[in-house]
Amino acid sequence: MSIEREIFYQKIAQTTSSPIGLEIEKAQGCYMYSPDGKRYIDLISGVAVSNVGHCHPKVVEAVQEQTSKYMHLMVYGEYIQSPQVQYADMLTSLLPESLNNIYYVNSGSEAVEGALKLAKRYTGRGEIIHTTNAYHGSTHGAISIMGNEDFRYAFRPLLPGTRAIRFNNFDDLQYITTQTACVILDPLQSENGLMIPAEGYMEELRKRCTATGTLLIFDEVQTGFGRTGSMFYLNKTVVPDILVMAKAMGGGMPIGAFVSSKEIMNSLTYNPILGHITTFGGHPVSCAAALASLKVIVDEKLWENAEEKGKRFEDALKHNNKLTGIRRQGLFLACDLETEEVYWQLLSRFIHNGLVTDSFLYKLNSFRIAPPLTISSAETDQAIELIIKSLNEI
Repeated sequence: MSIEREIFYQKIAQTTSSPIGLEIEKAQGCYMYSPDGKRYIDLISGVAVSNVGHCHPKVVEAVQEQTSKYMHLMVYGEYIQSPQVQYADMLTSLLPESLNNIYYVNSGSEAVEGALKLAKRYTGRGEIIHTTNAYHGSTHGAISIMGNEDFRYAFRPLLPGTRAIRFNNFDDLQYITTQTACVILDPLQSENGLMIPAEGYMEELRKRCTATGTLLIFDEVQTGFGRTGSMFYLNKTVVPDILVMAKAMGGGMPIGAFVSSKEIMNSLTYNPILGHITTFGGHPVSCAAALASLKVIVDEKLWENAEEKGKRFEDALKHNNKLTGIRRQGLFLACDLETEEVYWQLLSRFIHNGLVTDSFLYKLNSFRIAPPLTISSAETDQAIELIIKSLNEI
């Protein structure tokens, strides 16, 4: 066992009893490399982070340039910092008109926390509605709206005043009332194995929220920035009152945000002041990386490539007799296997053959395919060949 591997297991807190334990020395594009030179195709983009690939040259250049100017200056919201301003201007220009004001944070969980506080502050209401089989992060408020009790029971008591409704169930929309501050959902249920909204469901949800004065929050932490074949999944459905983002936002650097209208967001500035505050939110280096990443996504129209490449994966795999089903949006696929045990067999073959993938929190018999959006046609074909090879070996 290498010294670093030994320290990893002894000194770094573990999230499971059996971490994958890959040792990675460097990463570039859609590839990661171990110290012995073995190359792995990253089929999950660091779980929806590396949409523009690992160490994209323009992101690296932006980081290096910004670190030579300044890094942390002051707590969020006090100083005018060019990377924050430029990014906010470009991002909001790509969103619906009502989503015109951004609050920077450090992660998806923190963005969710801020969005929940904003909804309660703006509406003056206390009830929060979430959906079954949703995942919104691991902080205390975020797990209070997690749609699976297996991940919540050990941390009770949780945030009061929450209620779950069934995703895609039209009858449950009646539970949204004038007492409800917000409804939060991931419009494409990522951790439920890529569950897609039923026809008309999002429109009826939007209508019910508007009628009751309830704010609608979309969590696009996983689905944002071109992954689903559009810049955000909301572009295909309805406009929320608050949009939550992170992961791919920073091009590999840590950053998150929640976006709303200027009117709604202003409610965090009084009664009390500092209604939400963060030290490192909108860190200038992370914002510089985010701006460079966003420019790559826009300039190269990576959401269009996502649709084309995702279809290529789907067409090559949909008739494989080891798979019991495939769901896809853009370059995001959920591939179903017969059992969870089969998944674990397959995972070992993937790693042996130089592929990195993962299951879904609530669908353990499925694996995800979500490589960097910059993956080339040749690399796509290589990945498909190795996936089929691995499937044939179980």
